[in-house]
Amino acid sequence: MLETFRLGGNGRVFNVGKLEWLSHLSRLKEVDLSFTNLSNANDWSQVISHLPLLQKLKEKGKFSFQPLYVIRAISSSSLSIANSSTSLTYLDLSDNNLPSSAIYPWLFNVSSNLVSLNLSSNRLKGPIPEAFGNMMAIQELYLSDNLLILAENQVRGDSVLNEIRKLPDFMVLDLGYNLLNGSISKSIGQLSNLQVLRLAGNSFDGDVISEAHFSNFTYLQKLDLSYTSLTLKLNSRWTPPFQLTQIMLCSCKLGPHFPDWIRTQMGILTPDHYISYVEYLDISASGISDSLPYWFWGSFHGLKYINMSFNQISGTFPNNSIHISHLAPSSNNFSGPLTRFSLDYNMGTINLSKNKFTGSVSPICNFTGAVFLTLFDLSNNLFSGVVPDCFGSFPFLTALNLGDNSFSGSLPSSLRSLISLEMLSLRGNKFSGVLPSSLQNCAKLKFLALSDNELSGEIPMWIVQKLSSLVFLSLQGNQFRGRIPHQLCGLKYLQILDLSVNKISGTIPPCLNNFTSMAKKVSLDRRIEHHILDTGPRFLSPEGVNGEFIWIIQVRYVDEALLTWKGTKQSYPQLGLLLAIDLSCNNLTGEIPEELSSLQELVVLNLSRNHFNGKILQKIGHIRQLESFDPSSFSHNRGLCGPPISPNCSMVEPPPGKAAVGSEEDSDEFMKWFYTGTGLGFARSWRHSYYRYMDNAKDWVYVTFVLLKARLVRRINGVSTRSD
Repeated sequence: MLETFRLGGNGRVFNVGKLEWLSHLSRLKEVDLSFTNLSNANDWSQVISHLPLLQKLKEKGKFSFQPLYVIRAISSSSLSIANSSTSLTYLDLSDNNLPSSAIYPWLFNVSSNLVSLNLSSNRLKGPIPEAFGNMMAIQELYLSDNLLILAENQVRGDSVLNEIRKLPDFMVLDLGYNLLNGSISKSIGQLSNLQVLRLAGNSFDGDVISEAHFSNFTYLQKLDLSYTSLTLKLNSRWTPPFQLTQIMLCSCKLGPHFPDWIRTQMGILTPDHYISYVEYLDISASGISDSLPYWFWGSFHGLKYINMSFNQISGTFPNNSIHISHLAPSSNNFSGPLTRFSLDYNMGTINLSKNKFTGSVSPICNFTGAVFLTLFDLSNNLFSGVVPDCFGSFPFLTALNLGDNSFSGSLPSSLRSLISLEMLSLRGNKFSGVLPSSLQNCAKLKFLALSDNELSGEIPMWIVQKLSSLVFLSLQGNQFRGRIPHQLCGLKYLQILDLSVNKISGTIPPCLNNFTSMAKKVSLDRRIEHHILDTGPRFLSPEGVNGEFIWIIQVRYVDEALLTWKGTKQSYPQLGLLLAIDLSCNNLTGEIPEELSSLQELVVLNLSRNHFNGKILQKIGHIRQLESFDPSSFSHNRGLCGPPISPNCSMVEPPPGKAAVGSEEDSDEFMKWFYTGTGLGFARSWRHSYYRYMDNAKDWVYVTFVLLKARLVRRINGVSTRSD
């Protein structure tokens, strides 16, 4: 007799009508209808109620239910499921966008034997029901990504936690990414059998965690307090009662000293056998201003993921090889030479950016397991010398960032081997010579930043023919000469083109209006992101403490544009909002092509410091709308006339020696030099705060445009008043 039935998943969505046929499979113990469209199955609850042996029910996925339909179905079923499904032990209704009213009325009637309950990523809101504490058999409770809050009595400590701590076998509590605030009661420490505690993404701002909160967590394996702003005030000599495999404390306040208790969680190597403890460590943005302890590099045998970025940690790397899969000590004060790495897993990511590392990068040729490397960022350091020609060892590299160092010489010819590369940044170095034709093998490139080097020659036509997926192209600040090849117009996905500060001559190709992303309102990638999913060792999952699944490591890599205003660089990750062309500081001639006026979505245009003539186009994309249409975009082109640099084209050019609007002084004050580059960041998924940050970034740019325009108007008015 059939005991297990699985229909959904595997990347396919099934549309299901009536489920009456399922009720005849009376011996079923496990039913999985995940990612199945059940919007027409209005008999689902009655059918489930006629499966008396059913133990495991999984209806996960954004396609399973329509919320209003579920409310009606549950109501019409007269809660019959409550009377006959007493064998149900596993229930997963996650990712269904269901409101509280569609779940609570019947849930607490079928929960007497539930061992695992997953209601994550729905629309549960309001206080956490204390009825969860009445589920006497419950061991795992997943309520993340909802809108739950703590009621007033729960904030005081008489909360659902007091009820849950009475449950003898409770092991997993996941309340991450809700709207919880206030303080965390010390009574949580009474959950003596807890193995997983996840409170990440809530607003416990200012609350302090002490040893008392962890007093009885003997079996705790996974601790996730990321993005809670909690302060962990723990005695430096404290020895935790637990041995963690995953420590996630991003944005918690751990500093200023490096937390010494982490040493007790590290792997232990003995003459007889090897015991591995921590495999995942995230203490990024935690306020640590200290030297890395002497014991760190020698103690983390088995540690596969380390993120301690955005602190002020100093120290050097060991001389011997570091065994790691994902390493992110970026934005710290590390120094010394580059060490060798040994990548032992399916893929690896290394981000050493924004530190003070020095010397040659020749150790990259001696990486063990280099074939697994997917992300590699050495940017914003003090590395120097010639980059070794050994990139043939990195066939799966997706992103390579060597920007803002002091590298010199020609670009390595072995770059041709990086056939999976989507992002390449070599900006801010001293690379010389012509662009090697070997780069055309990198056909998947979307982001190419070669600005601020000493590259020369003509812009090769193969950039268009072979790199047709480019979204971002910056050759700014080099010695390129010749004409802008008309083939460049074939880059239909291009959002940012920066050819400024070169020796390019000739006219602007009229066909630039073929840049589809700038000419039409199309759906754009607001950020160029690379999501790297890696599998860690077998661990806890919503499938159960002893589940068959393995836990997932997600690394998000974001390419950022750097926008310079009067010498200050600001990162701008939302590239889709910044459609720009910068051809300034070249030897371009002729008139501004009328075709540019059809670039309706263009936001930034800089044609200053060339030899253009004729009338300035009065309508170019959103430039007027964004209050950024000022003289700095067209200054130092003696043949140009018309607003905004003059009222009309009949004005006589001012004699030498008399400053005019748009002169050197005004240009230095208002000119927007648009430099671009990339930044690599490792981040955990935190949708709420991340999107608030994105909105603020957009507002900052808009306010800057407005202030710039207002200041210009005041200065022009001042000049007019004096002349009268």
